[in-house]
Amino acid sequence: MEPTPSRRLLAVADDLSGAAETAAGLASRTTRSRVVLVGTAAAPRHPGEATVLDLDSRQLSAAEAARAVSAALALSPSGDTLVLKKIDSLLRGNIAAEVAALAAGGAGVVVAPALPAAGRAVRGGVVHLGATPLHRTDAWRAEPGPPPRSVPDALGPARTALIPLTAVRASRRTLLSALRAALAEGRVAVCDAETDADLDAVVEAALADGPGTRLVGSGGLAAALGRHLAAGEPPAPARAVFEAETSAADAVWGKTPTTQTTQPAQTAQATRTTRRGAVAGVAGPGRSPGQGPADAGPPSPAPAAAGPRPLLVVVGTAEPSAAEQIRRLAADGATVVRLPARELCADDPSAPAARPLPPLGDGVTVVAPEPATAGPPPDGVTPRRLVRGLARAVAAAVARRDGAVDLVLTGGETARRVLDALGVAELHPVGQVHHGAVHLRTPDGRSVVTRPGSFGDADSLRQIVQALRPHPTQRKVRP
Repeated sequence: MEPTPSRRLLAVADDLSGAAETAAGLASRTTRSRVVLVGTAAAPRHPGEATVLDLDSRQLSAAEAARAVSAALALSPSGDTLVLKKIDSLLRGNIAAEVAALAAGGAGVVVAPALPAAGRAVRGGVVHLGATPLHRTDAWRAEPGPPPRSVPDALGPARTALIPLTAVRASRRTLLSALRAALAEGRVAVCDAETDADLDAVVEAALADGPGTRLVGSGGLAAALGRHLAAGEPPAPARAVFEAETSAADAVWGKTPTTQTTQPAQTAQATRTTRRGAVAGVAGPGRSPGQGPADAGPPSPAPAAAGPRPLLVVVGTAEPSAAEQIRRLAADGATVVRLPARELCADDPSAPAARPLPPLGDGVTVVAPEPATAGPPPDGVTPRRLVRGLARAVAAAVARRDGAVDLVLTGGETARRVLDALGVAELHPVGQVHHGAVHLRTPDGRSVVTRPGSFGDADSLRQIVQALRPHPTQRKVRP
């Protein structure tokens, strides 16, 4: 597919941490992306822009999720818009309904949910965590039902065609022929993949006939699409603009905290270097998406206040690993505040938590619900009410603070509810601390790191805090 400066890229995700992961995967030297919380002016604003929409549809009914996807597709001009649907690599959410909405009207759909960076592969149409099929793990322990036994199973009544690993790793002609045959029969093509190179091959073949084929996958596919779009190095004048604008931003906000973008696999490098970007100038280097001489973007923020800002870590995930992550932050000197579940789940959704957070100092504060006790939860205590109460408590604490507060938010729904409560409607990716832990900035310059609840080892939160608040002797790495 030849590059064109008029093409738009629209990506949709079903939760905020997934949207952030997608935006980070798409961001590169030649592409810039923004994350938009749906409910605002979410349409791609300019030719060549990459926009990632958080549909906040993970917990909706299947019918509501399908309508959300259809509404998102209607936001962008048809015919020259690349569409990517980000799904959960563990196949949670309303995948069948959302893919059906993507395929409405006869659009071709290619599904590749593998996430090599997290050890999640697809073999024979079955998601594997390492060597174990998904349906034989406990990854769905917090879900109301069992996991699907395969990707076609997750797609429900959709007619599918499996593209096996042998076809993915065959010649470009062989893979392209397999995809064309599946799509010509009106089937959803389900692709096996184990590595980044496999996903690169899928993206290249899927887009060979133009932007009409819609891509569905995890953050691994988003990263492969980002590599595909950014295959060409920007010309020297563009790089000079990027460096000049970055220096100007540093003068206002201080140096970029230590963040690292996930490096592509070396096995994919030779393939990528032969490609040309499918979307030329998907927002220029160093600019807000679509920004040009006639579009100066949002007003420049005021200079940051001298000295450190408070860093508030909000842990809303129920993952068992969260307790140890919090313990390690406490060992580093963070203040840990546990809020009672009953108070967070108070009946009045407009009221702050009965026990407010203490005033935020210039250090690190961690807030989380009290650990669950053995047995069934108390009456009225549900995960969704806990998260909403947590968001109200955080919003009240931030409102009492005179000055900006940086945030670390674990769990997609936690992140969305907190940012909704704070009135944040748009985010711009900076880089990744580790896979899935995405550093973003609000339009007024605050740092926000989002991370899925199931991602990260015991030191994950510690790594994030150290990246946002590096020791003066630490080397700072620009993403």
